[in-house]
Amino acid sequence: MRPYILAETNWKTIQKTNFSIAVLPWGATEAHNYHLPYATDVIESECIASESARIAWEQGCRIIVLPAIPFGVNTGQADITLDININPSTQLILLSDIVETLNRQNIHKLVVLNSHGGNDFKPILRELGLKFPKMHISVCNWFQNGEKKNYFDQIGDHADEMETSLLMYLRPELVLPLSEAGEGKEKKHKIKEFTEGWMWSERKWSKITADTGVGNPKLATAEKGERYFKFITEKIANVFIQLEKLDVEHPYE
Repeated sequence: MRPYILAETNWKTIQKTNFSIAVLPWGATEAHNYHLPYATDVIESECIASESARIAWEQGCRIIVLPAIPFGVNTGQADITLDININPSTQLILLSDIVETLNRQNIHKLVVLNSHGGNDFKPILRELGLKFPKMHISVCNWFQNGEKKNYFDQIGDHADEMETSLLMYLRPELVLPLSEAGEGKEKKHKIKEFTEGWMWSERKWSKITADTGVGNPKLATAEKGERYFKFITEKIANVFIQLEKLDVEHPYE
C-alpha cells in the first residue's frame, strides 16, 4: 500500500493524515499511432503523478493522488473509432464537484496533472477560482516542458519519440515493435498563420495524419524514456514540495 495513492490506501490511514495537496491525473482514451495503446495518456498521467508524489512524500510532503480521469476532450477525433470524447463543459462539471469536495475537507491545493493536449484547463480553472476563492488550483502540462529537447532527437506532439520512449519504459508489454509504427507525418494548415501559433482552429485528426500519430517514433528507446521519466518526476516533485509550503493567501513575491 502506498499511503499517497488514494486508490490503494484506507480509512484507517487517511484519518491520521492531514493532506495539504491533492493531485488529479487526467488523461484521454484515444488512438496513438499503430504501436501504442489507447490508454497511453492515462498511463503517463498515473505513473508521473504517482512517482512525483512518492518523491515528495518521502521528503515529508503530505500529498494524495486521486484516481485518474481516463477521458479527455477529443472533439477533433470524432471519426476515430473508440476515441472517447467528453466536452469541456463536462470537464467543468466533474472538476467543480471534485474541487467542492476538497474545499469542504480543507484540502485547498489541487494540481491537475494533465497528459492530453486536447484538455485545455485554463478557462475552467479561471471559473473555479472565482467559485472557490480559498482554493489554489493549478494545472501541470508536463509534456510541454521545454527541456524535453535535451532527451529526444525528434519532437512531435502525439505518439512521438517521447511518448513511445515513456511507454517502452513504463509498460513495454503494451508497445508493438517500432517496425509496426507509422511515421507520424502531419499535414500542415494551408494558411501559414495557423501554424505560427497566433491563429488557431481545431485539427481534424483523420485529415492531418494517416496513422493518428504526429511525430516520428522510430528513434524511441526505453532508456530515453527512463531518463526523461526520472527528470520530469523529480522536477514535478520539487514543485509539490514548494507548493505545500506556499501561503495561498500570499503566493506572490
